[in-house]
Amino acid sequence: MKFTYNWLREYVAVELGPEEIAARLTLLGLEVDAVEPLYAELAPVRVARVAAVHPHPNADRLTLCDVEDGEAQMRRVVCGAPNVRAGMYSALVTPGAVLPGGLKIKASKIRGERSEGMLCSAQELGLAADAEAATGIMDLDPAAIPSLEPGLPLRTALGLADTLFEVDLTPNRPDCTGVIGLAREVAGFTGLPLRRPVEQAPLLPTPEQAGSDLPFTVAVEAAECHRYAARLLRNLRIAPSPPWLQQRLQAVGLRPINNIVDVTNLVMLEYGQPMHAFDFDRLAGGRIRVRRAAQQEKITTLDGVARELTPAMLVIADSDQPVAVAGIMGGASSEVGPDSVNILLESACFEAKSVRTTAAALKLATDSSYRFERGVDPQVAPLALERAVALILELAGGEAVPGGIDYRAGVQPSSELILRLRRVNDLLGTALDIDTVEKVLAGIEITGERADDQTLRITPPSFRVDLEREVDLIEEVARLVGYDRIPAAMPKVAMELPAVDPVAERRRRLRSLMQAAGCHEAINYSFVNPAHADTLQLPADDPRRQALPLLNPLSEEQAVMRTSLLPGLLDNARHNINHQSPDLRLFELGKVFFVEERQDLPREEEHLAAVFSGRRSPRAPMLWTGEEPVDIYDVKGVMEELLTGLALADLQLVPAATTPSYAMASFQLIITDGPEGELLGEAGKIQPAVLKAFGIKQEVFYLELNLTELSRCRSTSAGFAALPRFPAVKWDLAMLVPEEVEAGEMLAAIRKTGGKLLEQVEIFDVYRGKHIEPGRKSVAFAIHYRDAEQTLNDKKVGVVHGKIIKMLEQRFHGQLREA
Repeated sequence: MKFTYNWLREYVAVELGPEEIAARLTLLGLEVDAVEPLYAELAPVRVARVAAVHPHPNADRLTLCDVEDGEAQMRRVVCGAPNVRAGMYSALVTPGAVLPGGLKIKASKIRGERSEGMLCSAQELGLAADAEAATGIMDLDPAAIPSLEPGLPLRTALGLADTLFEVDLTPNRPDCTGVIGLAREVAGFTGLPLRRPVEQAPLLPTPEQAGSDLPFTVAVEAAECHRYAARLLRNLRIAPSPPWLQQRLQAVGLRPINNIVDVTNLVMLEYGQPMHAFDFDRLAGGRIRVRRAAQQEKITTLDGVARELTPAMLVIADSDQPVAVAGIMGGASSEVGPDSVNILLESACFEAKSVRTTAAALKLATDSSYRFERGVDPQVAPLALERAVALILELAGGEAVPGGIDYRAGVQPSSELILRLRRVNDLLGTALDIDTVEKVLAGIEITGERADDQTLRITPPSFRVDLEREVDLIEEVARLVGYDRIPAAMPKVAMELPAVDPVAERRRRLRSLMQAAGCHEAINYSFVNPAHADTLQLPADDPRRQALPLLNPLSEEQAVMRTSLLPGLLDNARHNINHQSPDLRLFELGKVFFVEERQDLPREEEHLAAVFSGRRSPRAPMLWTGEEPVDIYDVKGVMEELLTGLALADLQLVPAATTPSYAMASFQLIITDGPEGELLGEAGKIQPAVLKAFGIKQEVFYLELNLTELSRCRSTSAGFAALPRFPAVKWDLAMLVPEEVEAGEMLAAIRKTGGKLLEQVEIFDVYRGKHIEPGRKSVAFAIHYRDAEQTLNDKKVGVVHGKIIKMLEQRFHGQLREA
């Protein structure tokens, strides 16, 4: 938004300088990007009076002019302008100055005669672009400029001494897209009154109330039009605008066109209310229809471009065709030109979203759409209309047809807001009183009434469409009081460690354990291929088949939410193997999603999955480990390390009761005190058919844990034990047991029977073959005994060892194997 200092002072009589105003506006949240003096390049140009004109002795088209420029001595200037005459006032540039075009003026001889400066045309000074302005020097009228005298700076004489402001507006401040809105902010921090050109407009009749004698009709057929006011002006004279109006528009970067169009642009910049003028004689049927465009309807806009419209676009139409794209640009068919006589003037309010989408679809951004997209105050439309009518009649003559039309059925009243003083001070950290809050808000015309001595009841003004909640009003109080005046205070922070999030700590621990096991973490999308359920050969009744579909998937391969981490890791495995990295240990820690009946959102579970393939120790020398591949016991070892590291109780690894459809040689993790051994995880070897479906040509082992369920398990308490003072005793034990006896059960039974003396037990051999009868196996244990209070002897160890042998014989039908 651009405006000038002198223009601002027409609405608020501020005495602060431009730099101070810019600083105060920026503190109010209206960032001023630039403050630049206007026509600074004209600073050396002065008013001069031509005292006498003499013929040039050596050139017929040149004259010698004696010029008064406020100095004691008269200057001699050679001039070639045909309009120069004695007694006229013009613009003089003296030697040493530089013209706006870059020409440096020097004292020189022209056809043998010395010239001490240059009398300039308006075009040479950059004040006019037409060729006619270049045919003669500037002719300043003393009657129009009473203060005219030799030596007066030309910027002062022409009223060009001004300062341009450029404000970078945020989208939530449409009230400041007009100079009056910015003047309101200045009036707020200076306490000065705000003066408007039109304070109140007569209430025009609605379309239903308008009489039949009115020469035009208005019909609003679309809800996106909230207000539409129009008046008719007759017998106007289209001409260039007066210099003051042209200069004002040029100062803010607009090109003057004619007195009618220039007035609509001026009022738009003044009130922030876009306007449009139609040539009334070119409107078919004298009718205005605010409607949606028809399919493939076309309009040629004022920029000469033919545009195809859609039914989503709002247009202004006459009886036959669209004559404007609502809120964006008028049509060429009703353009105001030199021959126009009767003008229909429009001042409307259109829905911001409608204008924004239409402007984007047409790739057409204008000063009008810039304001409508942010939200225009519907109550300003009749005020801007009256202001424009008054200016047009002043500049173009003619007369206004009595009355007009004002459609206002779409104007909605603002909702009342409650502002609590306690809430203001709590949020801002201030100690403001109710009088101060009420005063600063009233300074920008936000008024209300007191509900009590701590509460204000406020109805936001129509020009502040951004005030929707109490906190919006509190923000207004903060910026009006001044952010720099709100005391700063360091936050109170307790000097203590933050509470540890158990879920985050568990994730950290799991990652550390998996990395210690030689695994690398993979991160995959939660959106997966619906075909994964078939690739894993899941049964029809498996809940993992009920994947949640996405409404707007990224691709067909990412159309559902995952119900397992395995497919993603198998895809990772294939990718690595195909890129000459066959030795891999990958894990992923993430969420899976299951559809819940009669629930809008899926049930989320956190899982950990891993895949293992290739050599067991690919980085070790082959002479040490050979080419041993990973197997099911590697996976089992990682699973046991995880359980040990998490310190969870009541868990047991057992052979799988039923092997999953995608696996073989699998085992399961169950909770021993849960209902029927509740399943918390599984591990095993992937079926060859599944590997083939994934494009993998080597063995792959896997594990998957349900961390959500695992987190409900009881934790074992960690404790400290002193280092032992007495030596341990190791006794070996080999038992012949039936083939179906599980070694894990034997280990658990030995630990329980051994009591306090048993320190450690481990299996060091399982043998089948010669001297062992079929259907049986030999399992050898290394048992470590230790007493914390004394040195053990064979007698004491033998008692406990004998109990263990007896228990194994009775419970597992074992037989002590002789050496």
